[in-house]
Formats: sequence, structure tokens, C-alpha cells
Amino acid sequence: MDVFRQLKRFYWVERKFLLTSIVCLMFATALGLVYPNLLRILIDDVIKEEQYGKVPALALTVVGVVTLKGLMQFLHGFFGGRLGNRVAFRLRNACYDKLQSLSFQYYDKAKTGDLMSRLTADLEAIRNFIGFGFAQILNVVLMVVFGGAMMLSIHWQLTLITLVTIPLLVFTALRFERKIHPAFQEMRRALSSLTTAVQENITGVRTVKSFAREPHEVNKFSVKNEAYQTNQIGAAKIWAHYFPIMELCANISAVILLLAGGMLVIRGELKLGELVAFFSLTWYIIGPMWGIGFHINNYTQSKASGERVLNLLNEHVHVKNLEHAIVLDDQLVKGHVRFNNVTFNYPDKAPALTNISIDAPAGSVIGFLGATGSGKSTVIQLLMRAYNVKEGSITLDGMDIRDIDVGSLRRQMAPVFQETFLFSASIRTNLAYGMQDVTDEQIEHAAKLAKAHDFIMEMPEGYDTIVGERGMGLSGGQKQRIAIARALIKNPHILILDDATSAVDMETEHEIQAGFKELMAGRTTFIIAHRISSLRHADEIIVLDQGVIVQRGTHQQLLAQHGPYRDTYKIQYADFPLEELEQAGAQWKEGAL
Repeated sequence: MDVFRQLKRFYWVERKFLLTSIVCLMFATALGLVYPNLLRILIDDVIKEEQYGKVPALALTVVGVVTLKGLMQFLHGFFGGRLGNRVAFRLRNACYDKLQSLSFQYYDKAKTGDLMSRLTADLEAIRNFIGFGFAQILNVVLMVVFGGAMMLSIHWQLTLITLVTIPLLVFTALRFERKIHPAFQEMRRALSSLTTAVQENITGVRTVKSFAREPHEVNKFSVKNEAYQTNQIGAAKIWAHYFPIMELCANISAVILLLAGGMLVIRGELKLGELVAFFSLTWYIIGPMWGIGFHINNYTQSKASGERVLNLLNEHVHVKNLEHAIVLDDQLVKGHVRFNNVTFNYPDKAPALTNISIDAPAGSVIGFLGATGSGKSTVIQLLMRAYNVKEGSITLDGMDIRDIDVGSLRRQMAPVFQETFLFSASIRTNLAYGMQDVTDEQIEHAAKLAKAHDFIMEMPEGYDTIVGERGMGLSGGQKQRIAIARALIKNPHILILDDATSAVDMETEHEIQAGFKELMAGRTTFIIAHRISSLRHADEIIVLDQGVIVQRGTHQQLLAQHGPYRDTYKIQYADFPLEELEQAGAQWKEGAL
């Protein structure tokens, strides 16, 4: 029960529903003991004594007991349902809050389908057990205690003989629990893998169809589906092995009762009505004991689900605030960023950055150029504190960013990533995502600067047009321009452009760059680009190679030097005269640069 002790904070606050549900179930269980006594009275006091005038009273008693028991069972279900739903509500919120607080390092390895499974199927299993399963297991105990006490009051020797197989039944049930729990754990993992496969296929359906890989995806899904089926069959085999044994134990008790009880009735040591009541009480006890496997099944499923949910809730948060983190005053932030001998590596990988030092005064523009994997995006990720710096430090206006509240730090920045994500909502909602109160005028102004206004107005509902999931229905360039407008609306102190114009044509890029000039004024800007045209106006351009700075300087200074920047320029401008290169070289020799 360690899993449910850890989950106590989610259901114990609703203990009034838990206790009320249990009390109602106890009353319903106790009322079930009335039936055997009524049978005994009917046979011994009414039929044998021919006192038929008592039948109406007995019938009314039965009606009353049935009505009251039905009411108690209804209240048990009502309060149990309220309890389960409230616990699921709290757990769902806690899991979602945890997902929001987890750092990038967790999501580097997490699978969407697995997380969705935890927030749906696993939470549902926990809800069912806490709402009803726990009370049902307690009910089994109550029925055994109540029924056993009444049987002992009738004939204690017959009770001991009849229930001789109960220890074997309990032993078998406990063995069943130990076998079925690992099987359900494997089943949950297989279901998560299956869900992940479906999610990935739906997300990448265009890629799948473009490469005509539908048969491959079907086969891949079939393998995971077969693994899930194998786990299901394995669990079914465990059931098939143990349940007949438990049913046999239950029926042996009934046979023993009929043999021993019949002999006692024949000898006159037990009344016929008492034997009938005894037989009813035996099934009152054995029925729940025989069905304990179902309750154990429910328990083990919820236990396996609880472990998976707790793994998420107990996941370590790598990037979090200090106890007295600094909350920045937006009006006082200038935007002076410094990297001081920063070295960083991703878990179990070689260093992505080595001894990086950058000074970006407030209002300056810093450009980054380098091959894929050279560390350009890592610089930005560290600045946004997606990861913690391993060695060295990064400061904002002289303050180490590790001392600054994470939310407060990121509010000073507006990123535009190469891979644009849009929510399944209206264009207006996507544009205003970074701010709480935005006017229509601000939205349109930003869209015009990002050269998005015209194509938005051509859509059926303009800014109220709903974009598909992940921006489906828009071209890559359109999504990128919406992302740029979204960053412009935020009006940040630090602007981050991570290959922000890679999906637009050269003419549109030139127009967007003109819009950026207005925004960059007075703001620190970091630009990652593969096109030199996006970097040439930067105050400093930093060329990275395998996490090391190999060149730095202005556009003209780098053109005048032999190195990666000049080589990239030659490739991108191979069809143009090299007058600029020659001019830069001459200025370099004269010491003008």
C-alpha cells in the first residue's frame, strides 16, 4: 500500500466522502445479514409451526430491508463517485502542473504517447480503485467478519468445518496478486508504447505518406500491438490458472456444509432453518472471498498505474528557482547579457560548448553562424535557462541568471524558433499568446511588420481563422511569420531569432529584416542563421565549430579573414562578383577594420 500512502495527499482531503461511502457500504453489508435470519424464521417459526399469519410481516420486513439496503448502496455509489472524481481532478491538475515545471532535459527523452497514457488510462484506474475498489476490499473484510460471527453464533463447530478451505483460498488469492501485478506493469508499458506509436504516426502522417511508408508503419504498429496482445494473453493465462482453484475451494466449502450440516439436521442437533441460514451465510462469506481475485485485479491495476503517476509527480526538476530568487522589474531591465567562460554538455554526451565568452551590451545585435551541431542553439537554450550551466556563468545586467526567477527571466525574452509551433486556435489567439492584454491594433501592427497581415486577411475569417493542429493548413513561411509577429507583440528586452526566416523567400526575408530593425532598436538581439544576409548587420558575429568559438567580429572584419565565415560567404554568393571581398581585404591591410 506504499503507493496509496504516497497518494494520500490527494484523497485524504476528501475523507468525508471516503468515510461516508464506507459507512453506507457497512450498513448495506450489515443489512445483507438479515436475509439468512428471515429464511431461518420463515422455515423454523412459520412453515414448520404453521404460523402463516406472520408471512405478511416477514414480507414487509423484506421490502423494508431491500429498500434501505438499496438506499445505502446508492449513497455508497454516490459518495464513492464524488470521491473518485475529485481525486482524479486533483491528480490530473498535479500531473499537468508537474509537466509544466519539468525542464527541457526531461522532455528530451519523454514520449508523448506515454505521458498521455498516464494522464488518461492510469488516472482512470486510480479513480476507480479509490472511489470504489478500496471500499469493496474493505467490504469483503466486513462480510467475512459479520458473516463469520453470525455463523459462530448458530453452530461454531460447523463453522470451523465449513470454512476449512478459506485459508487455501486466501493463499491462492495472494499468490495470484504477486503474479498478476508484474503482468499488469508490463501491460501498461506495452499500452504506452502502442499509444506512442499511434501518436507519432498521426503527427508525422505527411512524412509517412510522402515516402509511401504506410506498409512499414502498419507493420511497426502490428509489432507493438502484438506485444500488447501477448501481455494481455499472459495475464489471461494467470487468471485461467488461479481462478479455477479459487472456485474449487469455494465449492468444496459448500459440499462440506451440505454433508456435515445434513448429518446434524438428521441427528436433530441443528434445525432445518438454521441449516438453510447457514448455507446462505456460507455463500455470504465465500462469494466475496471467491471474487477477491477481481478486487485484487482492480487493486494491482491501480497500483501499477499509481506507480507510473508517482514516477511523473516525483520526477526531478533540473531547472528551478532558488529559495529567494530575484524577480525582475520589467521597467529596470536593460538587457546586458554576458557569457563568462561557459562550458556545457548534455547528459551522457561530449561538451556542446567549451569556454564560451560573449559580451552583449544592451541594444546590441549578436549573430551566430556555424554548421549543424556546432552549439548555436545551445547558447540560446542556456540563456533562456532551459538547462543549467555546468561551468562558468551567464549574467543579465550583472545578475547571474541562476539567481533570477525563471518565469521572470523568460518574460524578458521573446524567441522565434526555426520549428514553429502554433496552437489549434485562432490566428489572433496565437499572435497574442505571449501577452495577457493585447489590442487589435497591436496585433495588426506586429503582423504587418512580420509581413503576415496580407495573407491573414486573405483567409475566410481573417484573424479569427482557426488554424489546424500544429498549424496545419499554413505553409512553413506563413507559420514562421506568425511566430515572428508573436514575438514582436511581446515587445521584449531580449529578442531571440533562431533561424527565424529559414522558411521564407529572400524577398520576404529582406522585408521582414526591415521590420526587425524597428524592433531591435534599444533591445539586445541574438540571431542564429545560416544565411549571411541575416547576420551582416550584426554588431558582432560569432562563428562556432563543435562548441568552440573559431571566429568573431563584424561582417567586414570576418570577410577580410581567411576562415569559415569567408568560405560560407563564397558559397552563398558564388554567382556574385567578389568586389566586397576584395574591398574588405584592402581595408583590413590598411588597418581600417
